[in-house]
Formats: sequence, C-alpha cells, structure tokens
Amino acid sequence: METRGLPVEENILYHIPATSASLAAIESLARRHVSCISLTNLDSSTVSRDVIQAVSCHLGPHLQSLSLRGSSMSETSFVHLLLACPCLSSLDLSGCNSLFMSGTLLSKPETISQAQRALTNLQELNLSGLRYLSDLSFNRLTGCAPHLTRLSLARCHLTFEFDPYRGSSNYNSSALLSFRNLLHFLKERASSIRALDLSGTSITLQAVRSLVQVEGLHLRELVLQNCRDLTNEAIGLLCVHQPHLTALDVTGCSELSDQAVLAVSARLRALHSLCLGKLQRLTDGGFVGVAELQSLQSLDVSECSLVSGSELVKVCSAPELRPNLTSLSFAFCSLLRDSSVLLLARSLGHSLRVLDLSSCITITNVSLQAISSHLLRLTVLRLAWCKELTDWGLLGVELLREERSHRREKDAGPKFSRNFGNMGFFLPPLQSLGQNPKVLPDSAWNESQRQHQASLQALQQLQELDLMACSKLTDTSITKVIRFPDLRRLSLSLVPEITDASLVAVARGCRSLEQLSVSHCGKLTDKGFMEAASSLRRLQHLVLSGCSQLTQQTLRAISRECRQLKSLDVSMCQGISMADVELFQAQNPLQTWIQSRFVGGADLSFTL
Repeated sequence: METRGLPVEENILYHIPATSASLAAIESLARRHVSCISLTNLDSSTVSRDVIQAVSCHLGPHLQSLSLRGSSMSETSFVHLLLACPCLSSLDLSGCNSLFMSGTLLSKPETISQAQRALTNLQELNLSGLRYLSDLSFNRLTGCAPHLTRLSLARCHLTFEFDPYRGSSNYNSSALLSFRNLLHFLKERASSIRALDLSGTSITLQAVRSLVQVEGLHLRELVLQNCRDLTNEAIGLLCVHQPHLTALDVTGCSELSDQAVLAVSARLRALHSLCLGKLQRLTDGGFVGVAELQSLQSLDVSECSLVSGSELVKVCSAPELRPNLTSLSFAFCSLLRDSSVLLLARSLGHSLRVLDLSSCITITNVSLQAISSHLLRLTVLRLAWCKELTDWGLLGVELLREERSHRREKDAGPKFSRNFGNMGFFLPPLQSLGQNPKVLPDSAWNESQRQHQASLQALQQLQELDLMACSKLTDTSITKVIRFPDLRRLSLSLVPEITDASLVAVARGCRSLEQLSVSHCGKLTDKGFMEAASSLRRLQHLVLSGCSQLTQQTLRAISRECRQLKSLDVSMCQGISMADVELFQAQNPLQTWIQSRFVGGADLSFTL
C-alpha cells in the first residue's frame, strides 16, 4: 500500500467493536495510518475473526498501541493478530483470561520465534486482572519482549509467602504466579524497567524490602493501589531505596497514615505525582513537610475524611515554599472549608489546571467565586454534589455604580446588568436569587469588589465541567454562564430545575462538546433537543437516563444531527420504547453502545 504523503494519526485511541459494521471503518482508518486502537467485544465468533483479519491486514503494519482488554479471543486468533503488528510498543491484555486458561500460549518454538520478532520493540505490557497467569506463561510472554520499560500485574493472584520452588532456580510453574519469579525478572531487567503496577495484590513488608533493593533497579513510577497490607514501614523502605520516583500511587492502602506521607516528603524530592486517595488515617499533619516536594505537580487526597487542607494552605501561601501544582483533588473531603479554597485559589492561580472538589458538601458560593476570580487557567473543574452552590455563585453580582449611594435604603439591593457580561460581585450571598443580598459597609464593599470580579464564565479555558447534583442551579445561571468554546465534557445530571432553555443555551455556547450528561433532568423535552441537536455535531457520548418527557422525536433529532455519537444512555426514559431504540440502532449501524434498561416505563420495583 502506498503511504507517502498521508498523515499518521498518533496518540489518538480508536475503539473498534467486533461488529460487521466495523469492517468498512477499519479500511477507512487504514488510509489515515491510525496507530492506536482498542478492540472490544472480541470472542470466538465469525464476526470477531473477520474483524481480527481486517485489522491484521489493514492496520497491523502501522500499529504501535493495541488494547484487547477483556477480550475472549482464541490463542490462534491472538497469535495471528500479534504477528501482523511488528511495530507494537504497547500491548494491553488485561482481563484476557481465555488466552491464559490452557497454559499453552506461546508454547511452540516456532511461535515463540515469530512473537520475538513482533514484540522486539514492545515497551509497555499490561497483564492486570489475569486470574490464570502463571510463572510459565509470564516468562514466555516477557521473554519475547526484551525492551520492556512498563509492566502492570495489578489484581493478579501473586503469591508472596508460599515458595513453590524450595531453592530451585527453575521458575516455570504452570500453576501459580509467584513473587519470587517476578523478583527474578526484575533482577534481569533492572536496567530497563521504569514503571511497575502491583495494585490489588497482597504485597508484604518483606516483599517490598526485596523489591526496592534490587540492584540497579531505579523505578520512576510505582502504583500500589488497594494494597491492604502495605505499611508505613514499607513506604519508608521504598523512599530510602527508590529516591528517584516521580510518580507514586498508594490510593486505598488503608494501613498508611501521616508517617508514610512524611517519609515521602522527606525522601522523594523528584516526585511529580502523588496519589493518597482513600487513606482514612491520614490527617493534615501528614502534609507538614510537603514543601520539600518542589517538583510536585499533581496531588490527590480524595476521600481522605480527616484532611481539611489547612497544612497545604500554609505551604501554598508562602511563594518560596509552594509547589507548582497543576492538578489538585479534594473530592469527598467533607472537612474542606471555603476559607481554604479561597487561599488555595489565590496561591495557585498561576499553575493550577485541574481542580476536583466533588462532594465537598460544605463549600458555598464563596469558593466558587474565588475559583472564578483567581483560577483563570483551569481546564477541568469538578463540583459534583456541591449542593450549596446557587445561581449567585455562577453569575456573580454587579452593583451598578449609580446605585451605591442608595444601598442603605430599606429596599435597596444589587441589580443585575442588562447583559450579564463580564460581571463582578460584591459579596457571595448565601440566599436564593429571590432574596436581597446583605448590604455591606463602604470598606467591606470596596474590598470585596477588589477581590471578586468574575462569574464562572471567566474560566474560558475550561474543557471539562461537572455540576452534577448542584440542585439549586436553575436556568437563570446556566443560560447565561455556560458558554465555553473549548468545553468537551459537561455534566448537568440531577439538576432538576433546568429546562429546554438551558439545553439550547449550552448547545449554542459550547459547540465543542463531546460528552454531555443531563440524566434525571425531568423538565427537558423533545422541543429542546430538536432545537439543540444541530449545535451538537461533535457529540460522542450522551446520557439522558431518567429524562421522563423525552420520546422518539429526541432520538430522531440526535440520529439526524449527531453523526459522531458513540454511546447513548436512555435508561428509565418512560417515553422511549424498545422499538424506538431498535430503530435508532438500525439507523446508526456504527453506534457502539446504547444503554436502554427500563425504557418505556418498566416497573423498577419488579425488575430490581
């Protein structure tokens, strides 16, 4: 095939389902020299074999990244596909249990030699979630990939205590996957392995001690999510012997406390990313030394119920100490207060791009307006389930200059500008829009005007916004504020007061939308979607579950205008029947996924 002059699409992952409709799409992708694909729903059917054959023929020579996650394909099909992809650098076999069940994968000498040629450039191998992976199959597969740098064995049944070899150096058990064999592998590949994922395993203190002290091993990334037996002492050893780590994830390691985080701060000075989610023993005291992590860019303390952010605020408030954080998550941290958000927003405005405050139930409009005023470079903002946020917070309030002299009068109050454009506000009020905000003294009014000048619309770089379950929001703010030219993902699910006016305004103001979720917005109707659909041409994922007024007219509008749609959820839509769903699928053969549980008003009490 002639390839000169054609662009190669790199770093874009294309999901290809095992359907007959995908065959034409595969030929189209081949002409664009697509190099990253994920094959889904593969099994032993004729359709799956046809898809594998088409991928091997048309895409194989150019593929650099191949994901077969969760597939149930046969060993023969896998080997056929593998041998057609000589340029692979990344291979994802997570959950492909059927390939390893028999234990005969790559058992023939001629197959091994072919696989060695195909996998000679492989750098990343994902074997997570394989319940039948054994030392023998692991050795065969990794033996064909001499240049591996990244390996995942997350949620595999690694044995740490039991030694099946009793001193023997022949690590080829076909019955189990042992830590002893993994350690042997790491010793042989110490100079090249840079990233390791052992999440969901029962790794012990002794195993950590042996792993981190492998001679010549200099890990850059280590993921140990949900390793329940991981202790503070183990983290201390890790920090001493692997000081060059740039990314560490210990989310859900329930035995860890402040001591572990203090050890990380003291030793891992090159750390860029630190994930500490779900550490129920972690308190603010663990962040006393975080100022030492001057290279830190991403910090996740989500679901740490004892963390309020007070120590982090102290560090970030001092310019000479604060790290240049680009991503920060306090999701589900119920102790986080407006005062901390305000100080963090002021301190991190120069660097922060991603902020997740989902389910921080105590924060109010004060936090939202601080974000709008200071964090102007945000690309991702998540505020799901922050139920105290109101229209005031999104809009901001502008006191017209000519009214300042009348604000002490009994019936005086702020008035909105005519166009709601470039608005500021004088105080983040807690009351609803139907009430007059409190009147401030001159000095307080001037200070508040200086500090807060923007509505949420000031965040013009936003690409993702999550306002799910912010139930006090209405059309009043949504129609005026949600206008972001680069917004890709938006969730307004469980915001029950929004109507078609909000839907149309969002569609027209956010024409780059690829994902939209408006589930359980019961006031949305067919009229709104018929008007909005023409502005949602880039939409790929749409969630409409629980929108009880929608009917087949909405499906027709979506089918006609949203030609790039890949997934649609119409679960619990009483006005949509299974016949409507089937007709939609027939009209959109490349549709990859439709969720349609309990459509047509199914009796949930019986079905559930």
